Amino acid sequence: MIELTVNIPARDPKSYRIAIGAEILHSIWPRVEADFAGPSKFVVTDENLVSAGHLKQLLGERDVPTFVIAPAGEVSKNMDTVVSIIEAMEKAYLGRDTVVVGMGGGTVGDIAGFAASIFKRGVPVIHIPTTTVAQADSAIGGKTGVDSTVSKNAFGAFWHPAAVYLDVATLETLDDRQYRAGLVESVKHAVIADSEYFAFIEKNMQAILLRDRAVLEKIADFNCRIKGNVVEADPHEQNIRRILNYGHTIGHAVESASGYKLLHGEAVAIGMIAAGLIEIEMGVGDPERLERIRAILKKLSLPVELPKDLAENSLIDLIKRDKKAVNKWPKFVLTSQIGQVYCRDGQWAVNVEPRVVERVLRMLQVASS
Repeated sequence: MIELTVNIPARDPKSYRIAIGAEILHSIWPRVEADFAGPSKFVVTDENLVSAGHLKQLLGERDVPTFVIAPAGEVSKNMDTVVSIIEAMEKAYLGRDTVVVGMGGGTVGDIAGFAASIFKRGVPVIHIPTTTVAQADSAIGGKTGVDSTVSKNAFGAFWHPAAVYLDVATLETLDDRQYRAGLVESVKHAVIADSEYFAFIEKNMQAILLRDRAVLEKIADFNCRIKGNVVEADPHEQNIRRILNYGHTIGHAVESASGYKLLHGEAVAIGMIAAGLIEIEMGVGDPERLERIRAILKKLSLPVELPKDLAENSLIDLIKRDKKAVNKWPKFVLTSQIGQVYCRDGQWAVNVEPRVVERVLRMLQVASS
């Protein structure tokens, strides 16, 4: 088993451990009970995890109060679900001596973390990520939130987990589309932080697609180290943590504009291609680098062009509403080479003129026509 520590500055409650392994789900609950002896436990998961047998594997015959999100997925990522979770905790007579355990993908983790952050003014949350996107990204770093009717992640809080337990064997029950889409976050980490990791993904693509456990553990190790190092340096996204948004600004707009028909990773794949085109337009990128990224995304069977039914004006409107926007326009994360984010005047997210973004969106629409 691989174990890492994320050291959050003293203003946050504590540092936390990340445990990575294969076929460890059955052994996680005894460890939770040992590491967090005393507090009551409350599990948040979704119907997919129940159907896959993961909840049973985690808890065995233990009687632990549990909230099952249904339907699973982005459609339930809203304040109504958070209210239902909190009310279920109240009905179970739980108080501030509670630990919330979120087991599932990024949506479950975001919802569980946000509910924990506001229940009784905040209780700890433990993450057990079971999807490629959650294991690579969302379970580490403390971002929580739910969507409004207008935009993605409109409500949220920074609430760092008390621990993360990661079993790569849970990825074997994911359907192929979810599995491949979630790998975009791994590609993103390689693009922004580690050229050797990028080469590892290129070299081991077949093993990745076959879900080879040894390769998946290596990927998890790469991801957790990269994400952990960035979060340690900037836990509340004041500057360098913004590099984790690579491909996400346009990606989130595409995801919302599709009515969430596109998975998060599919939308971010398009956003990464858009970022590469912006880099070329601004003179900090080159076509060869973009083609290497495009080639990986294509091998993952992910979209690299805009769907025909997404209008440019609706995407621009959504970009203006991005949660990072100031004066109705966000800054963008760009790269100067694979493994290195472009930094200007000490800033890791830079100004990009709307006309440049509009031109890139048109280029992506022409490619898809």
